[in-house]
Amino acid sequence: MTYETLALYIDGTWASGEGRPEQEVLNPATDEILGRLPHATTADLDRALTSAQRAFESWRRSSPMERSQMLRKVGELTRERAPQIARNLTLDQGKPLAEALAEVKACADHADWHAEECRRIYGRVIPARLPNVRQLVVQEPVGVCAAFTPWNFPFNQAIRKICAALGAGCTIILKGPEDAPSAILALGHLFEDAGLPAGCLNLVWGVPSEVSEYLIRSPIVRKISFTGSVPVGKRLAALAGQHMKRTTMELGGHAPVIIFDDADIERAADMLAAYKMRNAGQVCISPTRFYVQRDAHDSYVERFTRAIGNINVGAGLDEGTQMGPLCHSRRVEAMELFVADALTHGGTIATGGKRLGTRGNFFAPTVVTDLTDQSRLMTDEPFGPIAAVTPFKDFDEVVRRANSLSYGLAAFAFTTSSKTAHAISDALAAGMVNINHFGMTFPETPFGGINDSGYGREGGSETFDGYLNTKFITQMD
Repeated sequence: MTYETLALYIDGTWASGEGRPEQEVLNPATDEILGRLPHATTADLDRALTSAQRAFESWRRSSPMERSQMLRKVGELTRERAPQIARNLTLDQGKPLAEALAEVKACADHADWHAEECRRIYGRVIPARLPNVRQLVVQEPVGVCAAFTPWNFPFNQAIRKICAALGAGCTIILKGPEDAPSAILALGHLFEDAGLPAGCLNLVWGVPSEVSEYLIRSPIVRKISFTGSVPVGKRLAALAGQHMKRTTMELGGHAPVIIFDDADIERAADMLAAYKMRNAGQVCISPTRFYVQRDAHDSYVERFTRAIGNINVGAGLDEGTQMGPLCHSRRVEAMELFVADALTHGGTIATGGKRLGTRGNFFAPTVVTDLTDQSRLMTDEPFGPIAAVTPFKDFDEVVRRANSLSYGLAAFAFTTSSKTAHAISDALAAGMVNINHFGMTFPETPFGGINDSGYGREGGSETFDGYLNTKFITQMD
């Protein structure tokens, strides 16, 4: 099996280097070069914009049944091709093959969900005050969309945006992650082979700030969807606001985890250790700030630290690997800075805390205790395999501390009391709250945050909201 051929996809055609600027794509486990990714020129971006606008004029009038059939086909093809897609995803992103395969297979469900929901984009009739007046509300596609997706879940983050845009009757230009491009190219082939008309989906690459600014400023683009960091999201939202463009922003998080002393401590520790180190902690909804009630703190730390320390770190394609490398070397350097800052704030390294090996981007799964709330690890999103555990006294204290940051994406709590579960789910300021389990990423549930973690939702019955304009029609006979 070979790695994905890297190219642009514009107006239904694939274009490789051919004199364009290129960048190396590296395997984060070995540092070897997997391929060279062409960057779009200004002419390429203009061609993508023109083709997307032209395709929109016909796609917007397509039958919902046609869109549904196409998305269903994408789901079928995704399941068929999952092993090859997952292997390439592991090669350029680094996550263990089992995680990559689970990501791809789960995304087939996203295609199926949007295939069904796009058949149910309804309007309504409003009873009029006069017998000869008809009042209608209809939903119409926004137009050409520009989407920007990250490297941590390259297949998942992209297919959500593509399915929502196309299912609503929009067309889309997507700039995926240059560090992990194979999954995006695979999506291009999936939609092409499913019969999507040329121009409805365009895939481009380049210097992120340059491509995003060019597309957002274009009068052709009417909607922007971005998944990524808070600082970049704020810049893109501000730029979009200057041009009155619709936006969906799924930004970073720093998820609090509250473990009450009546929780099943062993179960919570084991579940959270595995969930925390999923994708090497490079997950926006990853549990990061662990608040454990005093009576349970020591037993939780002992069990949690042991589970974290036993995680097998290695190359994603190696048998037995439970956690792969970080996606690029910048994340390793960031982890080292978090650890150094933690030590200056009185932190204790319970396990891990250092780079592993001399080749690849490996960092040991890490647990830090005894930190102050002012330390960087407790205030900034780590986005890596590092967790901070700290004790708390009572309900009011932990709610205040958990809600003290500007983030508001995900939150977690563990308790056997239904009264406490109800109270904490109401009290936590987050777009998604998980009690005693993890259940945020299904296609039928809305995904998104509040405050600095963004706005808008992907998935659920809300999935098309950002891609539709509401039009009111009133007619007198």
